[in-house]
Amino acid sequence: MTENNRNVLLAILLSIGIITGWQYFYERPRLNTAVTAKKEYDKKIEQIKTERTAEITSLPRDEALLEAQRITIKSQAISGSISLVGARFDDIKLNEYKKDLESGENEILLSPSNTNDAYFAEIGWHSDRAGVILPDANTLWKADKAELSPGHDVNLTWVSPDKIKFMIHISLDHDYMFTIKQSVINNSGQTISLNPYGLINRAYTPKEKAAQILHQGPIGSIAGTLKDTTFEGVKEKTTENFALSEVDWIGITDKYWLTAFVPDQAYEYKSSFSHATRNKIDRYQVSFVSSQSDLAPNTELSVTHHLFTGAKKVDLLDKYEEQYNIHLFDRAIDFGIFYIITKPVFNALNFFYNYFGNFGISILIVTVIIKLLMFGVASKSYRSMKRMKDLQPEIERMKTSYADDKIKFNQAVMELYKREKVNPVSGCLPLLIQIPVFFSLYKVLYVTIEMRHAPFFGWIHDLSAPDPTTLFNLFGLLPFTPPGFLMIGLWPLLMAGTMYLQQRMSPAPADPTQAQVMKFMPLMFLFMFSTFPSGLLIYWTWNNILSIVQQYYITRQESK
Repeated sequence: MTENNRNVLLAILLSIGIITGWQYFYERPRLNTAVTAKKEYDKKIEQIKTERTAEITSLPRDEALLEAQRITIKSQAISGSISLVGARFDDIKLNEYKKDLESGENEILLSPSNTNDAYFAEIGWHSDRAGVILPDANTLWKADKAELSPGHDVNLTWVSPDKIKFMIHISLDHDYMFTIKQSVINNSGQTISLNPYGLINRAYTPKEKAAQILHQGPIGSIAGTLKDTTFEGVKEKTTENFALSEVDWIGITDKYWLTAFVPDQAYEYKSSFSHATRNKIDRYQVSFVSSQSDLAPNTELSVTHHLFTGAKKVDLLDKYEEQYNIHLFDRAIDFGIFYIITKPVFNALNFFYNYFGNFGISILIVTVIIKLLMFGVASKSYRSMKRMKDLQPEIERMKTSYADDKIKFNQAVMELYKREKVNPVSGCLPLLIQIPVFFSLYKVLYVTIEMRHAPFFGWIHDLSAPDPTTLFNLFGLLPFTPPGFLMIGLWPLLMAGTMYLQQRMSPAPADPTQAQVMKFMPLMFLFMFSTFPSGLLIYWTWNNILSIVQQYYITRQESK
């Protein structure tokens, strides 16, 4: 082997050795570190568990509130306190809403973690660096004021043994939105890594089977898409994790109430819906944690979150959505698949309510407007139905002529309809149009807080509840309450009666079986709708009355 070839071979072997050594001694450890860091980061959500599996003694709410020092919250909309131990938002009452019409007690939203109805929100920091002491659920914060109210903010501070200073600035608007600014000043002399997080934890046991028409449970706008699941769905999966992305808002919703974080939009977050059991009580949690931020010595890091805890008022959610650029925040209200109809229906009802001060009157006015919008379609349908009614004698004659041949009978009827330019399906068109409107109004009455405990006239004190009267005790004259399936009030009877009258004015179906079924429709609807919200029955009855008037007018015009 020549000297040149030997040198080339040595150079190749040396290069291989350097590359191998580089991979083994540098790249491999670095890769392992990165993989380990990723695994640790993936476990972040699971580490955000302020509630351990250990059994503790649950206390009555009033006693639990005395367990820690607190900052009092006072505003027109809410009252309560913030625990200085853990800086937890765990005591919120809604001053403008009562538990029920008979009770004078305000609706309670948040409660401390050591109660059976635990429901609280928490913010904090995590770090991968060993030895870094951070505030946790047991940390006692120092407050500069004893009371938080709109225009009077509160500052919390805590300094770690390493001289890392943690600060929380809390402000409250006149409704239900807290603004929480967390700051860290690193006086430790070394670089530390931090991950801001937030969570909402709730103990929940359903008192009754969840309504299929309504969503209750974890919800949020994650990566620009509405993510929601029921309490039962989370319980089955235990944990549902979402990849690192934008989190517009995340929380837990009830029929009327919402607790939700709006994280600092400067960061992306890993988030999750999770379930655990403690003291044999189901606990549900939504949480988010940001990617890691390195904080050099003598520098400061700040994040600002918003926390909503209150009633899902449509105008208020719309205002916050615009004010803080919160994507899909109004979808915390379950407007359903007919959102493009349901929300305009609500806006119309709310518009007239602002003038008349009664949602029942608003329903009557909106029903008239809907009838006017559909007047052309309905008129065409009624005229077609009138012409079909005029053709009934001819159809009866055909039925006799083709008694033994149904195929020829059907062909003859179709030829008659074609010759007379009658569309037998047109009579169904108003009903098909009315179904989404009906469903949208049902959703509005069922899910919006504005309809809760909204009175009409007389005995209707809550448009979102069924008619409280019943025929079977003569509408309250007899001193007893019939069983639930016999609670058939006056408004269901009015609805069924007007439906029957409208049916009598319409031509009977050609098919005898179908005609018999149609005769029993008012009776079936009477029992089906007796448990529906009274506001919906008022709408349906009023709509029937307007339809009868319209049908009578068109019939008179056609007769002339």
